[in-house]
Amino acid sequence: MLIWFVVGYLLITVGLGIFASTRVHNSKDFAAGGRSMSFPLVMAMVFATWFGSEAVLGIPAAFIEDGFSGIVEDPFGSFGCLMLVGFFFARKLYRMNLLTLGDFFRKRFGPKVELITSLVIMASYLGWIAAQLTALGVVFNVLSEGSISITQGMFIGTLIVLIYTLFGGMWSVALTDTFQMAIIVVGLGYLTWLIGDMAGGPQKVISQAASEGKLSFMHSFTAKDIVAFIGAGVTMMLGSIPQQDVYARVMSAKTEKIASRATIAGGIFYLGFCMLPIFLTYAASMIDPAMVKHFLEEDAQMILPHLILERTPVFAQVLFFGALLSAIMSTASGTLLAPSVTFTENVLKRLRPNMNDREFLTAMRWTIVACAIITLSFALYSDASIYEMVGSAYKVTLVAASVPLIAGLFWSRATTQGALLAISFGLLSWLSLEYSYQDSDFWPPQLVGLLLSALGMLVGSLLPQVIGQRHEQLSTGEVQSA
Repeated sequence: MLIWFVVGYLLITVGLGIFASTRVHNSKDFAAGGRSMSFPLVMAMVFATWFGSEAVLGIPAAFIEDGFSGIVEDPFGSFGCLMLVGFFFARKLYRMNLLTLGDFFRKRFGPKVELITSLVIMASYLGWIAAQLTALGVVFNVLSEGSISITQGMFIGTLIVLIYTLFGGMWSVALTDTFQMAIIVVGLGYLTWLIGDMAGGPQKVISQAASEGKLSFMHSFTAKDIVAFIGAGVTMMLGSIPQQDVYARVMSAKTEKIASRATIAGGIFYLGFCMLPIFLTYAASMIDPAMVKHFLEEDAQMILPHLILERTPVFAQVLFFGALLSAIMSTASGTLLAPSVTFTENVLKRLRPNMNDREFLTAMRWTIVACAIITLSFALYSDASIYEMVGSAYKVTLVAASVPLIAGLFWSRATTQGALLAISFGLLSWLSLEYSYQDSDFWPPQLVGLLLSALGMLVGSLLPQVIGQRHEQLSTGEVQSA
């Protein structure tokens, strides 16, 4: 029954993607839904795109080992990002009516900054998409009881996501995300009631977690711990803002009010529902301590799937794996589309500026195929956990794109020289520290990169202006003396 459910679910998802293709008439429909989406659709896209494999598997695994202190980056940093976008960024970006964030950088700072930031944004999706493809492989492996290997599962999952994303673009993402959000809400809601009851009730689970210090964000307040906390928090809080998937959801809304409010609502739903897999995984440690101990040593991400398979009826298994597949596939489709649109608009268009709309749409679809192949290859050879893949994805945009975006929107004195220096300072400092970083080091590399990026923006923007003003004053003084 479980296998047949999965087959039926996948067929429905592909069917929705094919139906969505009837709404695609041009490249803007494909890339941004024609700026015609309602509040529920935009909210569902925000929630479902962010609620991926890391929310169901990665975050709970990190929590059961380190508590809230181990998941500051996500979901709390991610929630902070969506609140910032909803309150401060959405309306400003919506009014500009651009297709990609790269277009913003070109308009504000010129083509050089556009190219560099677009490449940075595209690179940041490598880990995020790879995490979803890895999770799909794990799910198919578990569901088939090993008959399908993780590698084979990754190929199957990639093909399915690729098919429905290619057909309808953003409309596929919107319709499938809405369907998948419903599955996530119903499935996780029921499982929280069922598993919580098996563990002795929600109050008992929460009290036990609190008594073990799992609900503490910081276990000490030394200078090093405070800096580490800030470094983890800003990674996704600021590093996720200059992301094409966030921008695409803002631009797909009918109005700027919907863009703002739907982003905020999606963020609230995201944080709230991230707590449910955390609750379920910790409850597993009370229901079956031996199983949890085994997988803590082997792979903590497998605790929740095995609890569901071994301790719940088939109906509960159907709901769990439906919610898990929904979380993974909704994120995978949205994240496949985002870098593909960025490449076509901000890189390929520079090489072929005379493309008509039909050629542009075809190029986007071929780029999605290429993106899927590249990220699948990366996922097959990476040994990082799902949580690590997602967290690492945002470091590059944090150090290279967040400061130029924030300064470009909110600081009128920001200049092209400042943006280029911010990118250079941020990237070079982060790269020089990232691969030699040890847990005993005081400064997280991404925080150093962010601070030096901000310094680069200030120096690059203000110093030429100060020198220019000084030169003008000296010239004026010389003329008056003469």
